[in-house]
Amino acid sequence: QVQLVESGGGLVQAGGSLRLFCAASGSAFRLNTVDWYLQAAGKQRELVAVINSDGSTNYADSVKGRFTISRDNTKNTVYLQMNSLKPEDSAVYYCYAAIRSPPSSGPSWHWGQGTQVTVSS
Repeated sequence: QVQLVESGGGLVQAGGSLRLFCAASGSAFRLNTVDWYLQAAGKQRELVAVINSDGSTNYADSVKGRFTISRDNTKNTVYLQMNSLKPEDSAVYYCYAAIRSPPSSGPSWHWGQGTQVTVSS
């Protein structure tokens, strides 16, 4: 069974930075497309950034120029570097990953447990 674990959240002042981690662990798997979502209190989950297996990326307009998604395939880890944070970025951040387990199989999608980001004004 493959697990996704997010980390790196916390409390930061407006204008500050945080780096989120989404680490996949288990046996005999391949991590394909990975998305980062945020869910603010009382609101629906929103797509923030996407990184595909070829390294191509997409971002929500609200984070373009401030957030960077990247991946280290040797560590099965995806990162979300968040700069120039705003109070409105406060939310629980989730990674959502397409995983092939075993690597030759079709992908299935998995959510992590989330990590809280709070930006104070």
